[in-house]
Amino acid sequence: MADNPTIELAKNGPLLVKGLEDLQNSEGEPIPSKKVIALCRCGRSGTKPFCDGTHAEIGFSDEKQEGGKPDHVDDYVGKGITIHDNRGICSHAGACTDGLPHVWRMKTEPWIDPDGDEAAASINTIRQCPSGALSYTVDGVLYQDQDRSPAIKVSKNAPYEVVGSVELLEVEWGEGASGALRTMSLRCFEEQAVL
Repeated sequence: MADNPTIELAKNGPLLVKGLEDLQNSEGEPIPSKKVIALCRCGRSGTKPFCDGTHAEIGFSDEKQEGGKPDHVDDYVGKGITIHDNRGICSHAGACTDGLPHVWRMKTEPWIDPDGDEAAASINTIRQCPSGALSYTVDGVLYQDQDRSPAIKVSKNAPYEVVGSVELLEVEWGEGASGALRTMSLRCFEEQAVL
């Protein structure tokens, strides 16, 4: 059995991805990959999604920015499902708010209504969450890991969507983030790779 692909964050530089076979553009079309690739994190590369060294020229810093959402899981208890949400690791891909706006309600408190739709619909939407910020409990059983093949999708003007058994090296995991399958999403900056 082959080793899982890995991602290492080069200090103030690109994402160093090793052993990944499935790299896609925002339309889900394959992008040719190598054994080791460097994906842009600064958003200014002329060869997006790949790094061209521009990060060094512009003084890119990967220091955590102040004022972000806290790393904390909130529980929203409904009749048939409890939805767990960690805003601190959310990639803001919009699968939840776009998929079920009666459950994930923008500009409303509480912002999650677990009884806003059928539990099965909420589960289907949670399974589309690329970051692992959402999970759920049904009948006392917590579901958070998802069985997906390793892949990276280059989202248009958004984070890289990293799913499956991709190991993120030397990074602190947020509360409630899946460690078993390493399902995650990496937030990049405003000028993210556009394909």
